[in-house]
Amino acid sequence: MPRDARAYLADIIESCDAITVAVRGLDLSGYEDTRLVRSSVEREFIIIGEAVAALARIAPKTFDVITRARRIVDFRNHLTHEYPTVDNALVWAIVEHDVPVLRRECAVLIQRVAPEDKLG
Repeated sequence: MPRDARAYLADIIESCDAITVAVRGLDLSGYEDTRLVRSSVEREFIIIGEAVAALARIAPKTFDVITRARRIVDFRNHLTHEYPTVDNALVWAIVEHDVPVLRRECAVLIQRVAPEDKLG
């Protein structure tokens, strides 16, 4: 059974929450020094990027209202395919500044999107 837009938005919210929990109590230095946390955070960003890419296909209007949606997908691609060049300071900045915004947006969108909305 195909997933609807609400399922992907829920995945994004869950990943944002997981990132927040993973970095709790850390600063950039602590983040850089802890491979397990970096791996966890990067994995959650990959999930977010996949979910946003799915929204582009099945719910383009929802995709269009997510701030920097295309950049989120591009970031996922970078983490996956260009992993040797991942900039921890950039990831940390995204964690601090963009994750809260994305989570808020998706929490609002999940309330607005009809459960069966697969087309946009």
